[in-house]
Amino acid sequence: MDNRAIGYIDSGLGGLTVVKAALAKLPNEAIYYLGDTARMPYGPRPQAEVVTFTRQMIQFLVDKQVKMVVIACNTATAAALPTMQQEFDIPIIGVIESGAATAATLTNNKIVGVIATQGTINSGSYVKALHQNNADLSVYQLAVPEFVTLVESGTTDSIEIQAVVDRNMANFPSSEIDTLILGCTHFPLLENSIQKGLGSKVKIVDAGAETITMVATQLKSLNIMHQESLQVDHHADRYYTTGDAAQFKMLGERWLERDDLQVSTLTIGAEKLYLK
Repeated sequence: MDNRAIGYIDSGLGGLTVVKAALAKLPNEAIYYLGDTARMPYGPRPQAEVVTFTRQMIQFLVDKQVKMVVIACNTATAAALPTMQQEFDIPIIGVIESGAATAATLTNNKIVGVIATQGTINSGSYVKALHQNNADLSVYQLAVPEFVTLVESGTTDSIEIQAVVDRNMANFPSSEIDTLILGCTHFPLLENSIQKGLGSKVKIVDAGAETITMVATQLKSLNIMHQESLQVDHHADRYYTTGDAAQFKMLGERWLERDDLQVSTLTIGAEKLYLK
């Protein structure tokens, strides 16, 4: 047993969709979350830069004594997961493998779509992961960086948002997909609009939420679950941002449907992140 928190990192607020899944599926696991909102979006950045930012975030949470880190960001997972797993001694889990496995199982016609940031698309990580599950799959990808900006602005449900979603999805390279992976943890906040644009026949996979199943499996296999007889007080969870704490708190509480987030702002140093 291990009563320390699980750490979650993301380029901004999108990883809170993974946290929401964790609160539902792993309610007795404490949470430390770090969103690098000052340096988002990660999608257009060079891979080496994303690796550096990811390392800084993980190191901050390791210094806070977390027992595991979930890279709740597809771009960072694609760019940095193997490197981070080699550099740190705690379990580190990304958000691509589980989403790909679920999509490969769900598709009937073996045509899967992926929407993500440009960095994730360029990495080819989803194509590789999907083909590892089924080499016969056809995979169509589309970079939709505008979706990240929409989510971080705090607007996720309106006529205007539907118009933006429809305009972007009209560029999708195939209308034949029967399964779509939301390959960015920001995108589940636009899921209703995306589903409406694609139609009800297309199955949508939230890669981040699927990752929590993998987290649960690893906690059990490593025997590091939180003690069952000691209930976690989620009022004590901690949230960190490199951006504006008040904005993070407002949006985070709205998305998580909570009113008690403890949010602190971090300063970006030359080599590390630290509390102001």
